[in-house]
Amino acid sequence: MKEDIKSRLAALRELMAARNIAATVIPQGDPHQSEYVSPHWKLRTFFSGFDGSAGTLVVTADKALLWTDSRYFLQAAIDLDGTEITLMKEGLEDTPTITQWLTHNLQPGSTVGIDGMVNSAAETVALAKALEREELNLVADFDPVGDIWPDRPALPVCPVEIHDEKYAGESAHSKIARILEVAARDEHATAVFISALDEIAWLLNIRSNDVRYNPVATAFLYISNAGSTLLIDPVKLTDEVRDYLAAQGVATAPYSSVLDFIAAIPAEARVLVEGARNAAAVVDALGARAIVGASPVALAKSCKNDTQIEHVRRAMARDGVAMVRSLMEIERRIRDTDKPLTELEVGEIVLRNRQKSPLFRDESFGTIAGFGPHGAIVHYEADEQTNAVIKTGNLLLIDSGAQYPDGTTDLTRTIATGTPTPQQKRDFTLVMKGHIALGSAIFPAGTTGHQLDVLARHFLWNEGLNYLHGTGHGVGFFLNVHEGPQSVRLNHVPTPLMPGMLTSNEPGLYRENIHGIRCENLVLTVPAMTTEFGRFLKFETMTMCPFDRSLFDLSIMTAEEIAWVNNYHAKVRETLLPLLATDEEREWLTAATAAL
Repeated sequence: MKEDIKSRLAALRELMAARNIAATVIPQGDPHQSEYVSPHWKLRTFFSGFDGSAGTLVVTADKALLWTDSRYFLQAAIDLDGTEITLMKEGLEDTPTITQWLTHNLQPGSTVGIDGMVNSAAETVALAKALEREELNLVADFDPVGDIWPDRPALPVCPVEIHDEKYAGESAHSKIARILEVAARDEHATAVFISALDEIAWLLNIRSNDVRYNPVATAFLYISNAGSTLLIDPVKLTDEVRDYLAAQGVATAPYSSVLDFIAAIPAEARVLVEGARNAAAVVDALGARAIVGASPVALAKSCKNDTQIEHVRRAMARDGVAMVRSLMEIERRIRDTDKPLTELEVGEIVLRNRQKSPLFRDESFGTIAGFGPHGAIVHYEADEQTNAVIKTGNLLLIDSGAQYPDGTTDLTRTIATGTPTPQQKRDFTLVMKGHIALGSAIFPAGTTGHQLDVLARHFLWNEGLNYLHGTGHGVGFFLNVHEGPQSVRLNHVPTPLMPGMLTSNEPGLYRENIHGIRCENLVLTVPAMTTEFGRFLKFETMTMCPFDRSLFDLSIMTAEEIAWVNNYHAKVRETLLPLLATDEEREWLTAATAAL
C-alpha cells in the first residue's frame, strides 16, 4: 500500500506539471459536501491511504501534507507512517492552516489547482481571496485523478425508497412549500438549489443506501413555485417512486445533467444556494442568479416534529434492549478465559443484537470498540491487523449506533473489564460530572452550544485535563448520525439550541497508550419554563442504557450528581424492563441500574 501511495503521488505530480500547477488541495469530499462519501469520491484516501472522515491532502512538487483534526491524530500517524506525507495536526497553536501554509511556501505567481466539483463554493472563494493577496493564482477546474485511478469505483446506484409519512410526520409537498416560504421571506429568493444529500432525503421523504451508514441518495434538487426537479440517476427510481415524486410536485432529470440543468434555469430566477454545502462549480454555474445564504432546510430538518419525537423514544428503547443484551454478552465473554473476546467481536455482538429487531436497517456508523490504549484513539475502528484481545484490568470503550425508520441512535459506554483502579474511576467520574452538568443545564432561549460547552469540560480543566473533539453534534431522523446546524463545541457556532433538536452529549478523556473514556447520550432540547426573564430550555435525555456503576468515584461527586445518575438509571430500568424477554436479562438490568 505504501508503494502504491508513492506511485500515485508521482503520477499526480505529472498531471500537475502538465497544467503548471504548483500545489493541489484534495479534500475527502464529493459534489454534495458530504462528511462521509461513497467510494467513488474517496480521492484523498486514494492518494494518502488515510480513510478518516475529516482531512485534506495538499500536494506540491516535492511535499505532501495531510491536515486532520484531533479525532484522527493517532490514526493518521499510523496510516501515514512509511509514506512521504507529513501529518499536520489541525487546531493546534503551532499548526498553520492550509491557506497559511500555501501562502508561505509557494512562490509569487504560482498556481493552486482544485476540483470545483468537490470543493465547496465558500472554501473556494476564501482560498482565492487569500491567494490573491499573496500574488498566487487559483484554478478550480483541475481534476487530480485523470487516468491515475483506472479501477475507480462507479457512482452508487442503490434504489430509492419512500420514507413513510407516518414516521416523517409531514408530507414532502408541505415541506417544499414551507422551505420556499422561508427562502422568499428571508432572502427574497424564488427558488432553492440543494446539493446536501441529507437535506434532499429529508425534504422529499426518500431514503437510499448510496453512502455507507447514511441512508441517502446521490442527487441534486431544485425547488421553486414554478416546479421542482430531482436530478438523479434514473436507474435508481422505481415506477412507485416516480409516481410518488410526481404526486409531490417533483419532476426528475438525470444526475449527470446538473450543469446543463442549471444553465437552463430562467435568468430572472433568484436561487438561494448555501456556499458551504454546494460545490464551487454549481454556484459558478448559477452566476448572477445565485443568492448565497444559509440553507433553510438544515434548521427545519434539525427540529424534529412531535411525530418524529415520539418515534425516537421508541427507537431509543428498542436500541436500549439491544445494548443490554450486548453488554451482558460482552461481560460473559470477558469472563470466559477459554474463548478470548476481541474488539472486532464486540462490534459483531452489538450488531447481531440490533439485527434481532425487524425495524433495524443498518448501523449509523462503524462501531468503535477500543480496548485500553485503542480507546484513546477517538475514531478508532479495529481491523484484522489492530484487533486487540480484551483482557481484565483496563477499560473498553464502545461507541455505536443504529438506523431505524423511526430514528437514528448513537451512544458510547465505557466499561471496566475487571476491578477498576482509582485512576480509572477518577477519570471516568470527571467525564461523567461534565456529562451530568451539560445534561442538567437550563438555559435561556437563544443560547448556543458554544456557550454551554464549558459545562462539560469544567471538571477536567480544573485538573489540567481536556479533550479536543466537540462535545455534541446534531443527529438526524433515520438520516446522518452527524448533522447540523447546531453543535456543542469550543469554537463558536451561531445556531442556537432550539426545541426539537436532537444532540449528542459526549465529553471524553483520552490518555495516549493507556485508556480512553467517553460517555455519550443523545439529548432532546425541550421547553423548561417561561418567567418574567423570558423563555428557558433544557435537555431531555433520550438514550436508554446504563452506565458502568463500578466506575463511579462517589468521593468526588455531589449529592445532586449521584441523584442524577440514580434517577437516570431508574428511568432506564422503568423503560426497558417490560421489553426484556428473560428473567436473566431483567435481573442484569436491575443490578446494573441499582442506586449508587
